[in-house]
Amino acid sequence: MKREVFSYTATQLLPYIDWSYFFHAWGIKAEATTSPQAQEVKNDALALLKENGETPVARAVFALCNARSSNDSIIIEEETTLPLLRQQHARPGEPNLCLSDFVSPHNDNIGVFATTVCGIFKQSHDDTFKSLLIQTIASRLAEAAATLVHKEVRTNKQLWGYAPCERLTPQELNMEKFQGIRPAVGYPSLPDQSVIFIIDELLHLNDIGIELTPNGAMQPHASVCGIMISHPASRYFAVGKISKEQLNDYAERRGATPETLHKFLFKNTAK
Repeated sequence: MKREVFSYTATQLLPYIDWSYFFHAWGIKAEATTSPQAQEVKNDALALLKENGETPVARAVFALCNARSSNDSIIIEEETTLPLLRQQHARPGEPNLCLSDFVSPHNDNIGVFATTVCGIFKQSHDDTFKSLLIQTIASRLAEAAATLVHKEVRTNKQLWGYAPCERLTPQELNMEKFQGIRPAVGYPSLPDQSVIFIIDELLHLNDIGIELTPNGAMQPHASVCGIMISHPASRYFAVGKISKEQLNDYAERRGATPETLHKFLFKNTAK
């Protein structure tokens, strides 16, 4: 396993910020993002970033791991099993996907990663607007760091380099025009938040300042954690509702009780 830690400044991350999600967090609709009010909020965020221009504002950790698929699980470094869930209700004519489908059952690689803000922004309890501004821009910085570290991983042969000829603009990166995917824990393709404990065993998230709650939530909240898959045909999908039988099978592969995992998967558990 090859492991690297990265540190990014506000200046480095600025081009990779997806402002559409920033506006969404402020309740600003897509058609209103060019309005004076929207631009004022964005300018306040830019001023905050400028104050911290060359200061490290985010950290990331990445590990390139040997891996192979085994049915609906991924075996990492022949020591760690990452059980996954398969779609049960795909669209007509489409396969029921699982992330393990995009990993070879023989010799392959996957990446595991996490990013977080460094907590350098000074929050004022007397200034609600600035506190909200800090929260929303911090989340964007964590996502921008994920975009940037994924770019470096794909293009740098010393890290992974499976797409060394990639030449995409930050805008194209935010449109996910690159090869491969990076499903984050808790997102539709990887809905079980508790798998973050498996990733923590590989990455040691505390090394970049991430603490985990008993429920698998990350602190600071402005953090992202997940896996990276390089297969050219890989794509995002929603696991959706799962049956009781699948939950039982998943629990057995996780070495946990169905009741325990139901707490993490209640949104996916069919009634």
